[in-house]
Amino acid sequence: MPRSDFKFHLTKRVRYAEIDAQAVVFNSRYLEYFDIGITEYWRAAGVYDRWPERESPEFHVARAEVDYKVPILLDEEIDICVRCSRVGRSSMTFLFELHGKGAEDLRATGLEVSVHVAEARGAPAPVPDEFVNLFEAFEQTSLRA
Repeated sequence: MPRSDFKFHLTKRVRYAEIDAQAVVFNSRYLEYFDIGITEYWRAAGVYDRWPERESPEFHVARAEVDYKVPILLDEEIDICVRCSRVGRSSMTFLFELHGKGAEDLRATGLEVSVHVAEARGAPAPVPDEFVNLFEAFEQTSLRA
């Protein structure tokens, strides 16, 4: 998928604490980068403006995947690209790509499925329409499966 398919990205610099003994980003950090990306994606889409922190919809990660392509090194700036690709009855699927800052050099891809729950330890619940509408407006496409 070309980078242009992602309407949202943010730039982050790799810190010393994120690398391993081979001086490349440690594998678990990629999921942290995806988490940073999805948090800022939600902010850009207006989620945090709509729902106060204690009343926002509750989502749990049900699946996370990372495909590593090219190592990311200490002090590099990377672009974390995020897009919502699908909304099911109770789940949302997000796609990720990591690139060197401003470049088309794909470093990693990822996928995350988050399930909406009625409460922190509750069963799956339908994704609120208002929530879906924010992401559809942000992505400028229909996401409902």
